[in-house]
Amino acid sequence: MPEQAEQRCLGDCVSLQRGNTYKSTLLGLPGPILLGLGTIARDGGFKSTGLKSYGGDSEEKILLRPGDIFVSLKDVTQSGDLLGAVARVPDEVPLGRLTQDTVKLTFRDRSFPKAYIYWLLRTPDYRAYCRAHATGTTNLGLSRDDFFAFPVPPLSTVRKCILDVLEAIEKKIDLNRRMNETLEAMARALFKDWFVDFGPTRAKMEGRAPYLASDLWALFPDRLDDDGKPEGWASGRLDAYAVLNPESWSKTTYPPEIEYVDLAGTKRGFIQQTDRYESAQAPSRAQRILRESDTVVGTVRPGNGSYAYVSRAGLTGSTGFAVLRPRDTKVREFVYLAATAAENIERLSHLADGGAYPAVRPDVVLDTDVVLCGEDTLAAFNRTVGALIAAIYHNDSQSISLAATRDLLLPKLMSGEIRVRDAEKMVEPAL
Repeated sequence: MPEQAEQRCLGDCVSLQRGNTYKSTLLGLPGPILLGLGTIARDGGFKSTGLKSYGGDSEEKILLRPGDIFVSLKDVTQSGDLLGAVARVPDEVPLGRLTQDTVKLTFRDRSFPKAYIYWLLRTPDYRAYCRAHATGTTNLGLSRDDFFAFPVPPLSTVRKCILDVLEAIEKKIDLNRRMNETLEAMARALFKDWFVDFGPTRAKMEGRAPYLASDLWALFPDRLDDDGKPEGWASGRLDAYAVLNPESWSKTTYPPEIEYVDLAGTKRGFIQQTDRYESAQAPSRAQRILRESDTVVGTVRPGNGSYAYVSRAGLTGSTGFAVLRPRDTKVREFVYLAATAAENIERLSHLADGGAYPAVRPDVVLDTDVVLCGEDTLAAFNRTVGALIAAIYHNDSQSISLAATRDLLLPKLMSGEIRVRDAEKMVEPAL
């Protein structure tokens, strides 16, 4: 593509189409996915958790399809993290619908590379620009005129190289995410078959052929007892396998700096975002010491799915988590899958109370019903499912490295001050 010879601004490249309100009674019915503030990640990017469809009427002009770009020109928080933040509709959302809080970018020149504008709106320069031009006190806003005035540097050869690398990084991060969803679904299916449905024992009772390796098949009893459990197994609670909130910082042990995990940055199995604080600036809830192999379950609005398996050390968690530490490494996957099973999260949601911030006590999480079985069975499950969990967190670790590389490259997209060779070197280890 020829290099642009002159400086443009966003208003030269795009126009805006605002969405409109919707009827909450029609949420969840078949239709397009609502693309509101909840689908935009902090400082940009698409959030795929908690998506809701809408069964009402939607004009064609407020519908979006994969690859389309939408923006928030308002923010309901004082931080401004969503003010001007941009997202791109992913392939798995075939049809989306704007809300009253979001606007679609319509490109004036169809040959202009949409990806370039998308990544410019992810740069620190743009994010700082949005905060500097924010209006309002309680609800922040960014005017259309200010949005349109943001400069668009010429797409030089260097910027084109950076753009290509950024696109490759995002594709790999998305591939890792989809792989992880499949791997976690497999792990949960195995947990349910072994410890909820008792599939191998039922198969033996019905005379069906083994569907596990012979050494695994031999671990399961031949029949169910009067309570519907495999003979020799017992009913119990998760406290047989885990301890609750084992470690917290004190005034004397608090480190100079922490990497903090809160409920908002933790969604359905993954710690999606952390923040670093010096001890004096750390939130008052930053108290729980997290260790590798812990499971954290959000106790405030548990139905939001703020749970995860902790895959690395050095993190500090919010007191809004119930932290479950396995009593033995052989049961770490069992603890995670039992505590975060869909049925258990639903149970916690029903038990939550407290008006505006419904919550459960941490001990209610530990009070999860489980079956108690032999150590050999638990060890076999650890070997079988542990490989799936390890693959998930290898992918997750790789995505964290890729995101760090992306964040190093983004400022260079505005400045254009990087050599092609340097860009290639930055991304080679991650890819």
